[in-house]
Amino acid sequence: MPDGKQITIETGKLAKQADGAVVLRSGNMMLLATVVASQNAKEGTDFLPLSVDYQEKFASAGRIPGGFLRRESKLSDYEVLVSRLVDRALRPTFPSDFHADTQVAITMISADLEVQPDSFAGLAAAAALAVSDIPFNGPISEVRVAKINGQFVVNPTTTELSNADLELLVAANMNDILMVEGEGNEVSEDDMLEALRIAHDAIKIQCAVVKELEAAVGKTEKRTYSHETHDEALREELWAKYFDSYYEVAKEGNPSKTARKEAFGAIVKGYIETLPEDHSVNLSLVKWYMHDIEKEAVRQMVLKERHRLDSRKLDEIRAIYCEVDYLPSPHGSAVFTRGETQSLTTVTLGTRLDEQIVDSAMVQGHNKFMLHYNFPGFSTGEVKPNRGPGRREIGHGNLAMRSLKKVLPTGEDNPYTIRIVSDILESNGSSSMATVCAGTLALMDAGIKIKAPVSGIAMGLISDPKTGAYAVLSDILGDEDHLGDMDFKVTGTVNGITACQMDIKVDGLSYEVLAEALAQAKQGRLHILGKMAEAITNPRADFKPQTPRATVIKIQKEQIGSVIGPGGKIVQDIQKQSGATVSIEEREDGGYVSIYSANKTAMDTAVRMVKGIVAIPEVGETYEGVVKSIMPFGAFVEFMPGKDGLLHISEVKWERLESMDGVLQIGEVVKVQLVEVDKKTGKFRLSRKVLIPKP
Repeated sequence: MPDGKQITIETGKLAKQADGAVVLRSGNMMLLATVVASQNAKEGTDFLPLSVDYQEKFASAGRIPGGFLRRESKLSDYEVLVSRLVDRALRPTFPSDFHADTQVAITMISADLEVQPDSFAGLAAAAALAVSDIPFNGPISEVRVAKINGQFVVNPTTTELSNADLELLVAANMNDILMVEGEGNEVSEDDMLEALRIAHDAIKIQCAVVKELEAAVGKTEKRTYSHETHDEALREELWAKYFDSYYEVAKEGNPSKTARKEAFGAIVKGYIETLPEDHSVNLSLVKWYMHDIEKEAVRQMVLKERHRLDSRKLDEIRAIYCEVDYLPSPHGSAVFTRGETQSLTTVTLGTRLDEQIVDSAMVQGHNKFMLHYNFPGFSTGEVKPNRGPGRREIGHGNLAMRSLKKVLPTGEDNPYTIRIVSDILESNGSSSMATVCAGTLALMDAGIKIKAPVSGIAMGLISDPKTGAYAVLSDILGDEDHLGDMDFKVTGTVNGITACQMDIKVDGLSYEVLAEALAQAKQGRLHILGKMAEAITNPRADFKPQTPRATVIKIQKEQIGSVIGPGGKIVQDIQKQSGATVSIEEREDGGYVSIYSANKTAMDTAVRMVKGIVAIPEVGETYEGVVKSIMPFGAFVEFMPGKDGLLHISEVKWERLESMDGVLQIGEVVKVQLVEVDKKTGKFRLSRKVLIPKP
């Protein structure tokens, strides 16, 4: 490692029946990575059936899983996200004609709380492939790079990472960056590029080590395979006949996704209709080749004509429509429509009791900000059963969550548990970015005082390695994502970037092109923010009537007992009198009293009572107290919540009183002044007469 930290990779000891297996170690953190691939592809398969599973064993951290089963079950959202990171880096590196079922399994078998295991999962997987005979155009590796106190650090410790202004996970091979995912505190484009350069330099070192490992175990020669059968004569015939037809359809610039699909489909249908009934043409190959022709025709059209499938200019953003407060009952709502992509998003504000419990091998705690992304089949006109969120939904939701959490109020400024739900109602590219925009609008509609609005944009790239020509595309369509060379999502405010996600499908992408894409993304991001401002410019001054009120009061640790009272008597009394819900939490820096209520009156009452309890009585201050009991020598008056003082008979009036009979009544409100606090006993002495003019 650049900072001298040691990483070791060993093979030949564990999991020897897998095609490839390694154990990677950094500190006390150990990952077991295995890979297995079938010898042959299933008939009719024209893609790579790759599955990547990352899992953390609770025993690795000396813990027993929670829940009823007390064992590891399905992957957590975090494990799914790490699996996706590795998958996105590995998938484009396999040979394009390799279609055998392939499974990569990465398991954390020993934990180190200061070592982030996701930083090493990609390296472990690549090393397992290197020591196998599975065809793989690697090696690749992944590292985390963070900017901490102005310095870039590769694979920082957990403690160091808590102070990062920028955090990226980067995957690359020796020559090119393949995948990027991360977040930042409104960082600049220059910082983003510098982080990528530093990450790539570290990855090159790791890739060289993996090549040495591959040579050491004698696996430089990989297995032979034949997973595709082609008809070259048919391929040449179709390219010669139909390339121009596809080019013309692409050139028309039809703005409708459905109309373009029908026009491209008509070309295939037209060819099939020309075939005799007893033809021997393989129709699967026809559709395969026609798809390749369509892809190349679209790419060449964009490079030559310099306009898009839907007739837009390269840097032009689709038409945007925004609306807030669309739904009457939720605490906040928004509709964001960009072209044929639409998100209906809601914000729900809950109490501390609604926080999500986090229970993983390395992390235990609570999460008070959740964002859930739903992608139903009807959004693309498809029939798809609802089986809960898949890996794609979890990944898209996580990107939007990382984008928005950077602008949320923190600490005492945000007493709420916040849940955002984005339901995609239409989709033609950039639905995760629509979620970011709709989420920002819904938060402001809910009255959450975010630091600044956030927008998101997906950038694409089409390039020709033969000529060097390229086109950077702003706000890409679904087809442009599928047919292009890059999907680069960037989110941020007017001040800088808050999150990004990039997948690159082409070799040789230069930093100059990346810089151009970032600059173009910034212009698009600012344009979208301007459109969002037409719907709402600032968070609402107050919450909606149906929103529960919440606040947090910070108190000294020694005051916690005073608020709770003996057996919880005081806090129960506060809740009974005010109608609010009160919970108390002790942290390192003090006590936090969270108060939740359905209305402002209950909130004000509870806040007044809590502040009264924790306020420090001051000699000379005047208080309104309640007479609690009457004795022959005076009365005991509760002048602050939970604090009684003696109003001696001599301090009731200037006139001399022989007895307390008929002078005061229990429950009577009297104005008194605190005149003394006994230094030994802490008892309070009150006076009423000092507030009455002396006769």
